[in-house]
Amino acid sequence: MKRKSGWLLLTVACMVFLLGMALFAIPAQAQTFAYVTNIFANTVSVIDTASNTVVATVAVGSGPFGVAITPDGTRAYVANLFDNTVSVIDTASNTVVATVALGNGPLAVAITPDGTRAYVTGGPVSVIDTASNTVVATAGDPNAYGVAITPDGTRAYVTDFLSTSVTVIETANNTIIAEVEVGGHNLGVAITPDGTHAYVANGGTGSVSVIETATNTVTAEVPVGVEPKGVAITSDGTRAYVANGVSDSVSVIDTASNTVNATVAVGSIPFGVAIRPDGTRAYVANENSNSVSVIDTASNTVVATVAVGSGPNWVAIIPGIGPPSDNDQCKKGGWRVFTIPRKFKNQGDCVSFVNTGK
Repeated sequence: MKRKSGWLLLTVACMVFLLGMALFAIPAQAQTFAYVTNIFANTVSVIDTASNTVVATVAVGSGPFGVAITPDGTRAYVANLFDNTVSVIDTASNTVVATVALGNGPLAVAITPDGTRAYVTGGPVSVIDTASNTVVATAGDPNAYGVAITPDGTRAYVTDFLSTSVTVIETANNTIIAEVEVGGHNLGVAITPDGTHAYVANGGTGSVSVIETATNTVTAEVPVGVEPKGVAITSDGTRAYVANGVSDSVSVIDTASNTVNATVAVGSIPFGVAIRPDGTRAYVANENSNSVSVIDTASNTVVATVAVGSGPNWVAIIPGIGPPSDNDQCKKGGWRVFTIPRKFKNQGDCVSFVNTGK
């Protein structure tokens, strides 16, 4: 009897030890932040998506509207509609480190996959060199509104809120190579991760046009809510989330069938939408509610509402995981999951960053 009890205790002890080792091997959750522009407060709210709390408020220019984050997660570019500038935020310190003067009121921002250029709409598209934060080119028409760049960085798709067309710009020389007819008053645009399709929100027709990028032709029209504004696509490309500004809802489109498979009620006048890199949550800025609705993408239900500044419009989420905050996160292969501020070469490289910040 004593021998059996001893073996039982030893077995339990081993199980506890192995469980502890397994838990130790899993790195603590890295932080991912959402940046929300508050057009009437002249600020950007920074939300920690792990806790869904505002951890910083950054003063920017007048009328912040669009926002995009560099692929390495180090900079956020904010289009200030009312003072014709772009504020550049250092995401490590959440301070403005540069201000870029533009012509007409800037609206939306997209950044090339290599992080070297920011494309800003509002009048002709302004192309900003992110190394010098200077405008190096302009392209497109004066009514440019939304913008998205293909994953290979070769083309920018630009919507025009006063026409029924989408302009396709070749980024190598910033020239127009196509005009695609879609619905009227087109606003937001997003491109699938494989680069094969662009989804365009047509505010005037209550639909989303699906453009095949190989041929630049519309292959589907998906009815959604009233006055769709922002569009975001999950990292696996299976779903598009569309904010319906007048319906106070988000339509979830199955991209395989191009049909709406869920409609989620959110706050008043939902505008921009962004999705966490892991695809688990969608963040929707509600302009009239001064809030951000957090949608669980597995159940398509709102699981949190975050109060932000006055008139939230656009949302951008750091496109990666990191940075690591302690040495334990680097151990047992944990260094491999981090992409911010860079992909680490090995555990030692990760530990060095934690200890030195370099």
